[in-house]
Formats: sequence, C-alpha cells, structure tokens
Amino acid sequence: MVNKPWKVISASVLASTLVLAGCMNDKEDASKTNGTVTDQNKEDASSSKVNVSDYTFDTAGNMFAYAEFELSGEPLAESLGLDLDLLDVNKLDQPTPFDYTAGVESYEYSEEAMYEVVEKSGMGLHLINGPAVDLLEDGGSPEEKLGNRFYELADAVGYQREEIFKNMFPTFIEYSSGDPHYKEEVDTSEYASNGDDSYVPVYQVNFESLRWDRDKMEKTLVPSAYGATFLKQALWAGDFMGGFHTVDGDEELAGETSKDDDDENIALGVSSADGFQGAVLTEEMWNKVNFISDELFVNASDGQLTSAGIGSQYDPANGFVYLPHSVGVTEGGMAQAPGAESLSVNDSRSVLQDQWLMLWPSSEFFGMTDQRDANTNKTPSFQALFDGAPYPSAPKENKDTSASNDVKGTDPFSANANVMLHVFKNIDAMHFNNDKGVFVTENDGKEQGTYMDTFQAGYTMESLRIFQRAIDGLPVGYASGEAAEGLKTEEGKRALEMIRKQADFIKDQLIMESGLVAKGFELGKGVDEEVTLDAQLGAIRGLTAAYLATDDKGYRDAARSIYTAMDEQLWNEDLKAYETSDGKMEYTPYTAGAVSAAFRTALLNLSNDGSDQDSPESLEIETITSRYTEFYDTVIDGPSVHEGMQASEFWDTGDYYNGKDTSGNTDGDNVPQVQAGHGKYGISPILLPVTVEKR
Repeated sequence: MVNKPWKVISASVLASTLVLAGCMNDKEDASKTNGTVTDQNKEDASSSKVNVSDYTFDTAGNMFAYAEFELSGEPLAESLGLDLDLLDVNKLDQPTPFDYTAGVESYEYSEEAMYEVVEKSGMGLHLINGPAVDLLEDGGSPEEKLGNRFYELADAVGYQREEIFKNMFPTFIEYSSGDPHYKEEVDTSEYASNGDDSYVPVYQVNFESLRWDRDKMEKTLVPSAYGATFLKQALWAGDFMGGFHTVDGDEELAGETSKDDDDENIALGVSSADGFQGAVLTEEMWNKVNFISDELFVNASDGQLTSAGIGSQYDPANGFVYLPHSVGVTEGGMAQAPGAESLSVNDSRSVLQDQWLMLWPSSEFFGMTDQRDANTNKTPSFQALFDGAPYPSAPKENKDTSASNDVKGTDPFSANANVMLHVFKNIDAMHFNNDKGVFVTENDGKEQGTYMDTFQAGYTMESLRIFQRAIDGLPVGYASGEAAEGLKTEEGKRALEMIRKQADFIKDQLIMESGLVAKGFELGKGVDEEVTLDAQLGAIRGLTAAYLATDDKGYRDAARSIYTAMDEQLWNEDLKAYETSDGKMEYTPYTAGAVSAAFRTALLNLSNDGSDQDSPESLEIETITSRYTEFYDTVIDGPSVHEGMQASEFWDTGDYYNGKDTSGNTDGDNVPQVQAGHGKYGISPILLPVTVEKR
C-alpha cells in the first residue's frame, strides 16, 4: 500500500480535528464514487423475504447484539479449531462457510459497528467534555489536554502520531437512539492506492463525512444503551490490551510481568494499531464510569440525581441510590463537540434490563482494572496499563481486603468498582424476589414489580456469572469460561446463590409440556404460557450460565432440552429462521444477538458428547454450525442486497473500493457498501429490525 500519512500536527491542532468536524461540506468532489447498488441479487433462490421494518437505530439492542456477535466470532471459531491465519476476507465461505461467517462477518461487523457509535457518528457527548479530561495536566484548554492525551496514548502503544484518525468524534457516553443514515455524502475518494485498481477511501482515515444527524437523535441517557456500548468497549479493549508487542516488529507478546513495557522495544497492546484503539476505548470508559458515578444515580428518597458514593460501603437498606431508566440531556458547549449543560430524570424506574446491561460491562472492566493485592490472577499487561501511566492506579486503601477504609477515587478501578457494586447490590435488593427466587423486571424506587420475564432473567444470570468471576478474581472477557481458583468473596457467593435460585425456578416451574419454556411468571397469578423465541434464548443463556458457574449438570440438561425443543418446534426449514412468536418472524437486534449466543453456547457447552444419555440431531456440531450459517445468510446478511438486518459493510468484510467498479457492492455479496445502501447518502454498518416472510 502506498503510504500517504497525514502531516504531523501540534496537539492543539489535533484536538481541533477532534471537535470541529461535523460541519456540512458544501464542496462537490467529482472523484467520489458513490455507487447505487443495483438489483443484481434481487432474484434470489431463497424462499425468504426479509424486509426492514424500522430505520431507527436502537443503541442498546445493537450494541448488545454485536457483543454477542463478537463472542460468536473469532473466539468461537478459534476454540473449535480454526487457524485464524486461514481467514481471508476476499475468499467468501473459506475455509468453510461457518468459519468465514463467524471469523470474518460476525466478528468484523461487531467491531465496525462499535467504532461507528463511539468514534464516528456523534451519537452522544464528546470526550472533550469528559470528567477525566479535567484531571489531565498536560495542556491549558480542554482541546489541548485532549490532543496531548491522544499523543500520550499513541506513544504508550507504539502508534505513529501521524496515523491518528482525523475528525474523530470520541464519545464518553452514548444516547439511546438515532437515525443511522449519513447526514452528508460519504467521502469515498482515493486516499491511498493498494497498487492495483483497489484503494483505501478517505473516510477510512478521516471521519468527517460519517456524522449522523444530531437533530434526529433521542438525547436521553438510558443505562441499557450506554451500558451495552460499555460492554462492546470493555470486550474489545480487553482483547486489544491483553498483551504487549515489540515496537520494531509489531510482534505480539503474552507478557510476563507488569514491567515488561519498561523495555523501550516493548509497548502496550497486542499490536500498535490494536493498542491505540484499545487505549482510546479505555479512555472513553474511564470518563464514562466517572460520569455515571458522579452524575447519573438517583436518590429514591427525593428523586434527584446524585453521586453514587463508595460502592463497597453502599447499603440499599439505608435507601436506594440507583440508575434510573432515562435521564434527559440538554446539550451545551460547542455545537460540534457537545457536553451536558443540564440533566433531568425522565423516568425514575429501575428496569432490570438496564441493570444487567450495566453489571456485565462494569464486571468486564473490573477484570481489566483490578489491582487488589489478594487477586493472584491479574494479567500483566492490564497491570502495566493501570500502573500510573498511561492510566492512574488505585489508592492503596482500595486495593486491600477491607471495605471500611475505601476512599472515593477517580482512577478507572475505583470509579468503576463504585458503579459495579451499586448495580450488583441494587439487582439483589430491588429486583430479586428472594422468596420465589426470581428477578422481577421493574422497581419504582419504593417496591418491586411482580413480573418475571424469562429473557431478562436469563441474561441477568449471565451478567451475575461474569460479576462473580470478576469479583472473585477469575478471568473474564474471552476467557470467561476458563476454570480457576477464586477469592470466594461474599458478593460472589451471593451472586451464585441468586443464579441457582433463578435457574431452579426456570427448570422446575417454567418448562411446559411442549418442552418449551414459558415467557414469564406473574407473582400472584402464575405462569405466562405465551411462547416466544426470546424466552427460549434467555432460558438457554441463563441455564448455561448456571451450569458454568456451579458445575451442576442438571442445568446443562435443562438447557439442552429447551434448545432441542426450540429447534424442533420453532425452526422453519423453508425460511431458514426461527419463529419468534405466534407464527411470526419479527427480529430485533436483541433477538438476533441472543440467537447468536444460543448457537455459541450450544457449540461450546451443550453439544452432544459421550456422557449424554441422548444425542438429539439438533445438538450435533454439524447441525448447529449449519443453523448458524443459514440463519446468518437469511436474517443478518439477507437473501438479496436490499434485505437483511446488516445495513451495510466496510472493507473489513471484503467490500473493497475499486476505481473501475462503482456498483457499491464490489464483493458481490448481499450487503452494500456504506455509501450505497438504504438512503440518499447511505447508511451506517449497523443492525436494523426485520420481518421474515415467505417470498
């Protein structure tokens, strides 16, 4: 590739490119290639018709789905024996359709959608207004501080300063919904040639033309939305920063000690490029947890927003301090880099989905930032990341085993721990009915609701499993299935107790005669026997979590039984998709993500082995991988270029740019390039809800 780097600029000028982008570009560029996708694939052999039902971007659903897609991507394919070096984005369905779908499409869709939200679209509050930026000392104005900070992060990971993307819009917290269509023409003109007819487009290195319309954003802060984004950030940052690399050869190193990067030829991150992205994600999370901790909790006694305080010392019995369902934002500051001028509580309910979608990512981030002396399983590269440079370490009081001496800290470990422990304790106190052993979906700040939703309960169990591993010092992230000796904390024991009780209730009370699990349970009334795909997926996820957390094979047997019933009764062989409810196939990002997770857990934990008394066809590895690819081809990619949940794609999944091909779909698959699909200027590479019907 011909290298054409940006000119090295001062930190203040770099900062201006981070905050001044987003203005409409009135200049026309004749070299831009904005092809309109033709109907070349419209006449498809598939019997399925997969139409988009809504173009509203749901942040929570998308980021949740893409988190599951990530885990069902390279990590899954590699765990099943794939040599990742065999993957080539230009070789469709090689070395096998499953390997390509998982290792390329599922994984890369997941990564690019995250960047779209936290670096490109403007879907939230700009990092320049983040609370941790105020803590930085290198520079006078916030712009100078942020510019210098990006240079500091680049240096820490051995990344060339001149290669920092231009016109980024890094966010520290994200809005709940918006319009994913681009506001202006995407700049697909040539930035650098690859030596043949293909080239790198400008928008890959300069994000100015990738903004969304701020007037069409729902400017509310919903925990499930900024929490699901937090989950994406934590999973990818954990992957990117989970090792070191050599500066001269960019060779990945596992790392032996937290001092490895003292060597001038060793830098943070598994590579320089991944390290820089990981550092930016960590910077965003550091600001996010401080903002949440300081600004977004509500005091149940007066309904006012308040600081969370010290999580280890929080006692819900003295009054609830929790994350409300919706906080409205009145923006202030620079229009191109807005912050929050004021905040107001729009909906003060505590919603279970919000809570587990905050517990899961804060637990993942806890695993990265953990500096407790008692934890002997700490990762050397993570310790190096939070040893004072580039990120501050925790006060010594917060590293010991005593909660009584803990202090309020703004460092990543302390701020995140405060959020995580508040959320955990509130799930227990506000949402767990200890008598019945179930999680209820709502609490108005005074008393619990009465409905248990199987999907929400199942995912709460999985989030508690990750929490238990994190608080007990066990590996999380991609290694969350690995066995290790933990700290056996009181919080971990309570998490396991709640997991067991909810798992027993699902196993003993909610499985119907059909073998399918009920949608939910109403306290005082009984079982809600409606059949939904989401309920099956939640039960499978939750029972598998219970099995992994407790090693009780009865939970695995129950999950296997529900999976088999789901596959036999809800899978439509002609349309290659599951029925979602009452003869319908209506897929939201939540459902799509949970389907991906069900396939993954089936492959890794539930598939037939020699110890099983029965061996249903649905749980054979070959059957599951076939379902995985069929579902992806039908529902995610779609049977034609105008159908499917995945709205568009970048070059990471094979859609390269070619000066002689203006089709907007150079790889000839069913997903258009970003500038070519669903709208005047195209659409971001995100998931849209769809309906599946017979063609």
